[in-house]
Amino acid sequence: MEPKTVRRDDGRLPARHIDSPKPLNALLAGTIVLTLDGALPVEALCLGDRVITRDSGTAVLRAARFSRRRVGLVALTASVFGKGRPDGELRLPAEQEILLRDWRAAALFGASRALVPVSRLVDGTHVRHIGHHEVGLLELSFDAPHVIYAGGLELASSGKVSIPA
Repeated sequence: MEPKTVRRDDGRLPARHIDSPKPLNALLAGTIVLTLDGALPVEALCLGDRVITRDSGTAVLRAARFSRRRVGLVALTASVFGKGRPDGELRLPAEQEILLRDWRAAALFGASRALVPVSRLVDGTHVRHIGHHEVGLLELSFDAPHVIYAGGLELASSGKVSIPA
């Protein structure tokens, strides 16, 4: 996926945030994340790596929390949101927030941009629930919430991390 950080509208997060009852902005092992060092699997990221973001160009990774949990998963077929979006079949936690910036945001949520849990996009064919599974998850945290490029999509990070003095 080619990052779209140049000539972004206003540098702010999306116009509309569709709340999730329990947001879980985390990535499964093997998900590719765009960084200044190239496209890397999420588990290869280290603290201090500069991750490419939609809203600020880059952000320094401050924390990467690994957990093994049983969560609802959603599978997305390759290119369901356009060529290379996602790059291949992608599995995400059902409550992972995804940024929509096309006709889908307007048609489904009445906004030019919307940050929504991927479970809200399930159609049963191209975006489908695949049940609850125990998986390894990595939550990426920065100094502020960001939209990162992962798996060929624009996904929300887990949010702000408190940095000890």
